[in-house]
Amino acid sequence: MKFALAASAVTLAASAMVCAGPLQALERLIQLAEARLDSHGAVYFITNEPGENVIMAASIGGDGSLVLEKAVAAGGRGLHGIASPPGADGLFSQGGIQASTNGQVLATVNAGSNTISLFSINPKVPTDIAPLGDPVSSGGEFPQSLVFNKNGTRLCVLNGGAVAGVNCFGVDKKLGLVSIPDSRRIVSLNQTTPPNGPPGTASMITFNADESKLIASFKGIPPAVGFLALWDVQPDGSLAPAFTRLDTVQGGGLSFSLTPVPGKNAFLVTDPAVGFTILDLDDSSHSSAVAIPGQSATCWSSFSSRTGSFFLDDVGTGMVTEVRIDDDLKGTIVKQYPQGASAGTIDNDVVTINDKDFLFLMAATAASVDVLSLSAPGQARKVFSLNITAPARNAGIPIDPNSLQGMTHFLRQ
Repeated sequence: MKFALAASAVTLAASAMVCAGPLQALERLIQLAEARLDSHGAVYFITNEPGENVIMAASIGGDGSLVLEKAVAAGGRGLHGIASPPGADGLFSQGGIQASTNGQVLATVNAGSNTISLFSINPKVPTDIAPLGDPVSSGGEFPQSLVFNKNGTRLCVLNGGAVAGVNCFGVDKKLGLVSIPDSRRIVSLNQTTPPNGPPGTASMITFNADESKLIASFKGIPPAVGFLALWDVQPDGSLAPAFTRLDTVQGGGLSFSLTPVPGKNAFLVTDPAVGFTILDLDDSSHSSAVAIPGQSATCWSSFSSRTGSFFLDDVGTGMVTEVRIDDDLKGTIVKQYPQGASAGTIDNDVVTINDKDFLFLMAATAASVDVLSLSAPGQARKVFSLNITAPARNAGIPIDPNSLQGMTHFLRQ
């Protein structure tokens, strides 16, 4: 992924033709490997292919190793945003697939169908997922990012195409996703479907700690800066009519991920214009931009509770950067871990197994999921790599490394 804006009408027309074609439906799930009896949980990601979007589910071993067990039709098409040159991170976002531990459900975007799909998760065998209701309209175009509330009873989506904004749904274990009245809000981005980017596109959606606000991040088109949009959330799940805009700090410009800082009303926001920013929602004087020397496109982040560190990755350089944020919201770089410039590192997620944290990293260009053991601050170490291409090819599932997207997990209960 390069942060350029150029795109051709020919590319846009070709994308539209793909979306208009028939959905090549996967009529059943495909069992790629036998379920592991010693599994501690599962990680999930999507193929985001324009012919059909497929959820891939891999079981997690106690040592962080992965076995790709299931491929399940997502119920819609994927779609790649327009970038020049094209590359990994077709959704220009983080959070395109999300799991809820408390709700025992999984949701994914279908960017090429403008829909969201919901699945139940078998808590004893988390790679066993099944559709809940039918896919529903996202309420906009090019859905990119999702967030569940803490108890898994509500799901909100961020759309980033020609019709951009947010929309929320109730989670019904029989009916699936049910629209929450007065929760659809439009944000004017002056975009197309698929969007031109990454600059000027939507990035991620989340709630604040007490779920009183729904927050979405948006990248600017330099010299315009990126910003957060914050909507007040009412007790019935509806949203305030208008959002409060919080521009990023000086030095930032392309607001991307939203990872909460524990114990603070603040977020670490990756920003490929500089590295990352720290945005304090209570007092902007505590907000700051922190440069990552040599970075190219630092866009994704997760927090490790066992190490107390944030882990950010850069699709352009293949670098994982470990960051600490102190009580005064000052950010520092702890250490960097090169994964290789050809890895195409995008979405990541931290999973705690047997009181030890592991970073699961989508190395899209390499078509692998890489696993880093996080034994202590400054001591991340690669311990496993899951090859996606071989089992997918054997099962007849199309895989384009530039389309692979997402990373979320569910631990066995």
